[in-house]
Amino acid sequence: MFYRESGEFKTTYVDDQQIFPIRFDRYSLFVILAFAYLVVPFFINDYWEKSVLIPFLVWSMAALGLNILVGYCGLLSLGTGGFMAVGAYASYKLMTAFPDLNIFFVILLSGGVTAGVGILFGLPSLRIKGFYLAVATLASQFFLVWLFNKVPWFYNYSASGQITAPERTIFGIAVTGANSPSWATYLFCLTLVVLAAYAAKNLTRGRIGRSWMAIRDMDIAAEIIGVPPLRAKLSAFAVSSFYIGMAGAMFFAVYLGAIEVTEAFNIDKSFLVLFMIIIGGLGSIVGSFIGAAFLVLLPVLLKNIMVTGLNWPTDLAQHIIFIVIGGLIIFFLIVEPHGLAQLWRITKEKLRLWPFPH
Repeated sequence: MFYRESGEFKTTYVDDQQIFPIRFDRYSLFVILAFAYLVVPFFINDYWEKSVLIPFLVWSMAALGLNILVGYCGLLSLGTGGFMAVGAYASYKLMTAFPDLNIFFVILLSGGVTAGVGILFGLPSLRIKGFYLAVATLASQFFLVWLFNKVPWFYNYSASGQITAPERTIFGIAVTGANSPSWATYLFCLTLVVLAAYAAKNLTRGRIGRSWMAIRDMDIAAEIIGVPPLRAKLSAFAVSSFYIGMAGAMFFAVYLGAIEVTEAFNIDKSFLVLFMIIIGGLGSIVGSFIGAAFLVLLPVLLKNIMVTGLNWPTDLAQHIIFIVIGGLIIFFLIVEPHGLAQLWRITKEKLRLWPFPH
């Protein structure tokens, strides 16, 4: 079979420790990236951009961030929507205060601002964990949304309270604003997510990632063997919030273009991202993408089938989608608590041994 390590000899530690040690995995990734960069931009239209591709990339970024905190460090958070709001409003203030600042650096700086806020709200994790930490982060969700809604400085004293992203360009091509072409916004978001996923994968494989997983598995034992819980937990909150802040900035500046905080970043967004990593797989970079695809693409598919194909009313189709998605979440929690990523790992292990007995 094609999925084998047989004959693949490693002569250096660098080769042995690479992200994808099996050649077939590396080539598959290169093919997927080549298709995403060289084929999709020529066929993308407004519907695929706004309904499928950009939402998938934005929520994948948010799922990556939350998975670092929940999946790798074991710290439960329900404040994702609030931290996305921090990233969105930070990007808005940066774009209006510094009109010449490149949008790429605006997204990164927005993530940096959110990382600082995440460290602040992560301080309770040094004393509490589990359900109590979830309640503390839930409080941050409501506090941050209230703050952005009640302090006029954040939305530049607009009478409506709504913020609108100014047009920004990269190499002379608009990636934000009403005149941005679909392929440009797609490639911009795709590049950000690919770089973020690569960085997250290397972080989780290094010393800082091992310290997160040690805290997750048993924090007392980790402290005994020399893992500082203060540094590990706050770094997990910082990195997680950095990713979520970038997702919030992309959600506002590139995807929607204009938002109102109480509608765009309510508690539903926090639970949506949490369900993504539960379904995709906790402690898995690939699982973040699988979970985002599941909860972004499946509703679009079901809606097209029921509304366009069967001519059902839109409100009925929406209720059925909620029922189906909720039922599938319960099903996966019971049948495979480790998520779809675990099923993919099991499938790969079987392919490596097939047709020999396991």
